[in-house]
Amino acid sequence: MSLAVIYYIFFSALLFILGAYCLATRKSLIKQIIGLEVMVNAAHLNFVAIASKAPGGIDPYAQTFILLSLGVGASVVALALLLSVQVYRVYRTTDISKLKKLRR
Repeated sequence: MSLAVIYYIFFSALLFILGAYCLATRKSLIKQIIGLEVMVNAAHLNFVAIASKAPGGIDPYAQTFILLSLGVGASVVALALLLSVQVYRVYRTTDISKLKKLRR
C-alpha cells in the first residue's frame, strides 16, 4: 500500500523550502552546498512522484532522467566541495561575508 502522490509532493515542497532557507540564511560555504543539494533532491522526489502515476506504471524516461541527474549532481557537489576546501586552504575561512570583503 503506497501513499497518495500529494503526500510526496507536499514533502518535496517542504524539503525544497528547507533547502532554500538553508541557502539563504547560512554563511558557511559548506552549509550552502548542502542546502543546494537538498533542493535538488526535493526536485528529484517531486519528479519521481509525478512520474509514478503514469498510465502504464512508472515512466522509464523519468527514471533515466533522474539517474543521469543524480550522477551529474554528485559530480557538481564533489567539485563544489573541492573548491570550498581550496578556498579554506587559501583564505582560512568558509564564511561568505568575509570572502565577499576580499573582493574590495
